[in-house]
Amino acid sequence: MKLHPHDLDEISALTLDHYERRAEDFREGTRDHDVSQNIAALIAQISGEPPFTILDFGCGPGRDLKAFSSLGHVAIGLEGAARFVTMARAETGCEVWQQDFLRLDLPVACFDGVFANAALFHVPCQELPRVLGQLRATLKPGGVLFSSNPRGGNEEGWNRGRYGAYHDLDAWRRWMSEAGFVELGHYYRPAGLPCEQQPWLASLWRRPASS
Repeated sequence: MKLHPHDLDEISALTLDHYERRAEDFREGTRDHDVSQNIAALIAQISGEPPFTILDFGCGPGRDLKAFSSLGHVAIGLEGAARFVTMARAETGCEVWQQDFLRLDLPVACFDGVFANAALFHVPCQELPRVLGQLRATLKPGGVLFSSNPRGGNEEGWNRGRYGAYHDLDAWRRWMSEAGFVELGHYYRPAGLPCEQQPWLASLWRRPASS
């Protein structure tokens, strides 16, 4: 089913409102989530000498933005929910851009890495090629994108007040490859559990150096 502009506006508005109304609870509920594996995976794949310039795409209240900054990197956040933007700026002292995922305005060839942790699944499949193309363009040639999404059977729609698309590995590979990325690797989280108890698909992708 084709989503029309008013459908996309509604998806953005209602999903952001969901987070706005639950901002404090979300911050407290995710404050102690350990995503150090994901942060380390991104940093390990970036070529060159640190510090790196990292875009935390969908930075929320700033937990991971703060972690990148504490490691000495130049970390910039991007977030659509206004309350999260305020929280992230106060928590980290970092620059945080308030942008809707479906209305991105990103600099070209600016970042060594993009960290999209629990963010890109909110992008409707119809709009995903465009958004991935914008993220590819904002990476420097050879730059790396990390994504972590709740995996599923390629269903899409509303789930408890938020819009989401739940990709399996094969589908996510197709989306990323068609957007011009080269796969570096993937894994499931949380670590150390049977696959059926690992709801998160994490993957790493490089913008080719020649592109």
